[in-house]
Amino acid sequence: MSRRGLLAGAGAVAVTALGTGVAAAAAGPEATGFGPVTVRPGDLRYDNLLRGNNFRFAGRPDEIRVAGSTDQVVRAVSEAVRSGRRVAVRSGGHCFENFTADPAVRVLLDLSPMDAVGYDADRRAFAVQPGATLGQVYRTLFKGWGVTIPGGGCPEVGAGGHFAGGGYGPLSRRYGSVVDHLYGVEVVVVDRDGTARAVVATREPDDPNHDLWWAHTGGGGGNFGVVTRYWLRSPDSTGTDPSKLLPASPRRMLQHVVFWSWEHMTEQALTGLLRNFGTWHERNSAPGSPYTGLYGILLLSHRAGGTVTLVAQIDADLPDADRMVTGFVSAVTAGVDLTPALDIRRTMPWLHRMTWPGSGEPGDVLNRRYKIKAGYLRRSFTESQLAAVYRNLTNETGGPDSGMLLVGYGGQVRAVAPGATAIAQRDVVMKAVYQTIWGDEKDDAANLAWVRHFYRDVYADTGGVPVPGEVNDGSYINYPDADLADPAWNTSGVPAHRLYYKDNYPRLQRVKARWDPRNVFRHALAIEPAT
Repeated sequence: MSRRGLLAGAGAVAVTALGTGVAAAAAGPEATGFGPVTVRPGDLRYDNLLRGNNFRFAGRPDEIRVAGSTDQVVRAVSEAVRSGRRVAVRSGGHCFENFTADPAVRVLLDLSPMDAVGYDADRRAFAVQPGATLGQVYRTLFKGWGVTIPGGGCPEVGAGGHFAGGGYGPLSRRYGSVVDHLYGVEVVVVDRDGTARAVVATREPDDPNHDLWWAHTGGGGGNFGVVTRYWLRSPDSTGTDPSKLLPASPRRMLQHVVFWSWEHMTEQALTGLLRNFGTWHERNSAPGSPYTGLYGILLLSHRAGGTVTLVAQIDADLPDADRMVTGFVSAVTAGVDLTPALDIRRTMPWLHRMTWPGSGEPGDVLNRRYKIKAGYLRRSFTESQLAAVYRNLTNETGGPDSGMLLVGYGGQVRAVAPGATAIAQRDVVMKAVYQTIWGDEKDDAANLAWVRHFYRDVYADTGGVPVPGEVNDGSYINYPDADLADPAWNTSGVPAHRLYYKDNYPRLQRVKARWDPRNVFRHALAIEPAT
C-alpha cells in the first residue's frame, strides 16, 4: 500500500509565520486566496478531479467544489443541503471504498487546497488543515520546531481522513495514536433546520462541544460534518514553547530489512515467521516497555510475487537501538531454516524516510485498483489461521501484487482507555492487512474474489470476519471494508459497527444525532444517528 499514493504554498507560509515570527509581507505581495472553484461535466478539469486514489471507483457528481477556506466549505454545504443534493468530502483521496464516489453523491467537495500547517499561538497547538498530506505535516513540523506526530508511513495520504479515523504509524508504539495528541477540531456541521456553520470542539472537559471532539478521535471521516482544521498538542505538554508541545522527532532512523525468496519457502518456514512475529509482539507491547520504540512489519506477497520481507525500524539514537533490532530479527527468524536473499541494515535521516515519495515506479500510474481488508490482533494467529494464510498465499488464483502485512502496534497505544477516545481497540498488539492490487478493470472479479476468500478463510471460525475475542478484535475504520456490512461475507451475526467501534458505537450514535440530525453526511459504513 505504501506505493499508492493542488499544491498550495501561500497558506502554509502564513500559518507557519505564527510560530516563526516571520512577517508574511516580507515575501512580497500577498497571494490571492484560493477558490471557490466549481467544476462540472464538460469542464476540462472534471475527469482529472473525479477519481481518488483507488481507480475502481468514480462517481458522476453534478459538480466538484474545490474549496480553499472554511467559509467556502460552509457555503458549499449550505447550497448542497438547500438544493437537496447529497454531498461527500475528499481531502487526500485515499479512501479504500466508494464513500466519495457513490452514484448518489451529487456534490463532491474537494479540500485539497486547504493544506496549511503551522503553529497557532492562541491555542498553543499546531494547526493542520485537512488537505495537507502527511509528508507536508512531517516536513513542516520538523523544519519549524523539530517535533512530529505518530502518523502513517505513506506521505501522500491526506490528514483529513487519516486523523479522524485515529491515525497510526511507525511511531505509534512509542507515542500512541495521532488522536492521542488531538487538542481540537473545526467542523462544518448542519443543524436540524439545514443551517451549515463552523464549530470548534476541543478536548477540554468543560467544552460544551467536547463530544464532537471525541467523535473525531477515531470515529472516521464523513460521519459528522466537514473537518476544516485540526489542532494538535500532547495532553501532558505544558508551557508555550512549540518545540515542547508535541513529541520530539527522531534525528535518524535505523532500519533492518530481510528478504526471502518464495522459491525455498515452506509452510513450516512461513508459519514460523508469522508465529514468531506475533509472539514477539505479545511479549513486548506493554506500555512503557523498552521495545515500544521498535516498529516491525512482515510483508508476505503471494507466491506469484516472489518475496517475503521483514522490516524493523527504530530511532537510531534510542539507548541500545542496534541491540534491540538485532534481538527482534533474531526472535522472528528463530528456528526458521531459510537463507535470506538480501539482508540490509542502514541508518538514514528520519525525515528522508518519512517523506520519500511512495509512487514513481512506472507501474504505479496503472496499478491503481485495489481492495484492502483488515483485522486487529490481540495475540498471534491461531494454528488454523496460520494454515489459512499459507493456503491462500500459495494458491493458483493470487497475483503478484496480492498478499498480506502484519504490522506492529500496541505499546503506548495500550496506555489509553478504550472510552477515552473513539478508538475502542486499545488492547491489541498487531494489525493484519489483506490486499490485492491490479491495473485493469477486466481483472476486478478475480482479484476481489481472491482477497475476499482469503479473508473469509482466515476468520472461518468467526463467521468470516474478525469478531472481537481472545485473538481477534474487529477492524480499523481507516481501512474501510464494505464487505463487513454484507451478510454474504459477514455471516457472524456481529454487525460492522461492532467490528469497528465495539462499545463506543452507542456514544458515536448520540454524537451523530446531535451534530448531524438530518444525516447529511453518510456512506456505506456510516454511523447511524441514535433514535
